Amino acid sequence: MERRAFLNLSGGAMAAMMMPFGRAIAADELIKPVEVKFKKMLADTALTAATQAGASYCDVRIGRYLNQFITTRDLNIENVTNTESAGVGVRVIANGAYGFAATSDMSPDGVAGAARQAVAIAKANAKLQAAGVQLAPTPGVGEVSWATPIKKDWRTVPIKEKADLLITANKGALESGASFIQSLLFQVNQQKYFASTDGSYIDQDLHRLWVPFFATAVDKSTGKFRARSDLGTPVGMGYEYLDGRKEDKVKAAGGVATLYNRSYDLIEDAKAAGRQAKEKLSAKSVEPGKYDLVLSPEHMWLTIHESVGHPTELDRVLGYEANFAGTSFATLDKQQSKKFKYGSDLVNIEADKVIPGSLGAVGYDDEGVKCKKWDIIKDGILVNYQATRDQAAVIGEKESHGCSYADSWSNVQFQRMPNVSLKAGKKKLTPDELVKDVKKGIYIVGAGSFSIDQQRYNFQFGGQLFYEIKDGKIGQMLEDVAYQSNTQEFWNACHSMCDERDWRMGGSFFDGKGQPMQVSAVSHGSSTTRFNGINVINTARKIG
Repeated sequence: MERRAFLNLSGGAMAAMMMPFGRAIAADELIKPVEVKFKKMLADTALTAATQAGASYCDVRIGRYLNQFITTRDLNIENVTNTESAGVGVRVIANGAYGFAATSDMSPDGVAGAARQAVAIAKANAKLQAAGVQLAPTPGVGEVSWATPIKKDWRTVPIKEKADLLITANKGALESGASFIQSLLFQVNQQKYFASTDGSYIDQDLHRLWVPFFATAVDKSTGKFRARSDLGTPVGMGYEYLDGRKEDKVKAAGGVATLYNRSYDLIEDAKAAGRQAKEKLSAKSVEPGKYDLVLSPEHMWLTIHESVGHPTELDRVLGYEANFAGTSFATLDKQQSKKFKYGSDLVNIEADKVIPGSLGAVGYDDEGVKCKKWDIIKDGILVNYQATRDQAAVIGEKESHGCSYADSWSNVQFQRMPNVSLKAGKKKLTPDELVKDVKKGIYIVGAGSFSIDQQRYNFQFGGQLFYEIKDGKIGQMLEDVAYQSNTQEFWNACHSMCDERDWRMGGSFFDGKGQPMQVSAVSHGSSTTRFNGINVINTARKIG
């Protein structure tokens, strides 16, 4: 990698990249720690100031958010950015109402002033509030800590090594058939300290990483183009995810692609993407109709996210949240009936914030609640939602599910999606065995475009790679494929799924919600799953 390989972004473009993430810093500043003793002193100052001002409850979040982003196009490095954002957010309850204030002034006077401001806001809100906030009890845990289990800290890996990896992957894609490629490396370290009047002092060190790319092949004679993006996944891991260990590689059904679990071979996948993007240019356009779909975990995560994850967020169910595709069809009466068939008897969907390597894995949420697992759909029946401390009583729960989150010290925490995953099948079954009795079907690998209505009910999903299944065998590549259904019909069409040997996670690194928008990171796991009789359309067809 030579200096001339760097391309300068315009000032406006660079500012746009940096604004959500904080101030630009030198790479060596990423590894400078903030002492826990100092954070506890600031927290105690805020707690004392808030209670003296009249708060009946207070929590303090002290955050240092570190990011490093590397972007490339073809054989050029477009940008390397290191950012830091640090400050304190104070949430209180006074006179039964919430108040929140935040400051980047990390001095005793600064945090005490923010605490008093939060109380003043709460007292003003109380004049307009019909009923007081009720928090589900959560025990104070004293002084504890939790950290993402990592083997290789991305902050210690030289930027040159990372950039060279991206450029080598790009070169492989270009040589194997891509006309151009963009690759990126997102690395995040969130140093979060939580304290509350419940008696908790929680220090957490969270790491996440994502390496997306977008390879495009162009037929210059016709102007037609087709793309294939990465088949890796964003993870709650360290830089070791990019080791690409042989034992973590998985063959897709029919051997049509190499897939990845627990580690990722970026260069291998980029080379395959170049070949497959070029192959898609001449692939057969799908004949619309009813098909049995065999969906890989690399595809399933997005369908789970949109048709189960978001509709079971309790704030959407209650109508408190409607940004980013509306509220939810999965209303309280359906869950309270204890017989609403969300899916077939095989569908068991679990929420958690504890699975190692997942984006949602933390020790405690942003309300100091210890994280856990719980069922959302059991044997096809809707049994629960995702709730925070102030929502738990609405659904008769005695404690929060531990899914409160804020994307910054400067934003107030609210209900965010935990990991939501489809449990693997109990019967021993491989992807090739799953395909064997499919007469007319399509095998879909990777996530693509999607659309879903304002009740999270009617939807359409695309994908990355599509293969015809005929009489139990995977055949030629297809193109222009998307499937349409509604949430209940789709999940009730679930026919079978592979066992735990095939279970893998995908996820969203930047999941948006709220207004002003906040982003969170969340994983969704499944094994390869079959759905019968799903309507497939041809996305290339035009009216007239």
